[in-house]
Amino acid sequence: MSFAKLELDVIRWSEARKIIPNSTPISQLCKLEKEVNELRDALFESNMEESVDAIGDCAVVLINICALLDVNFTDCLAHAYDQIKDRKGTLGKDGIFVKET
Repeated sequence: MSFAKLELDVIRWSEARKIIPNSTPISQLCKLEKEVNELRDALFESNMEESVDAIGDCAVVLINICALLDVNFTDCLAHAYDQIKDRKGTLGKDGIFVKET
């Protein structure tokens, strides 16, 4: 299944449940925080199934926020990639990103 189809399916699902348009970006942000906390817990517990579920839930909420703001999720991702694509450097084993100069 393509990402574009999944994104549209999520939007349709959210519209059918009146999340869109009755929610707000701020209330969805609160939902996203809950889902990120669930992801954190799953990662700390090394629970792969719960991690996958939480990542998917975060993506659903981000898609909802985009729909409520009338922006395309893929466009947001492309914008973020455009900002980072030319950055040089690596993440060391100590967890610190070292930029190339």
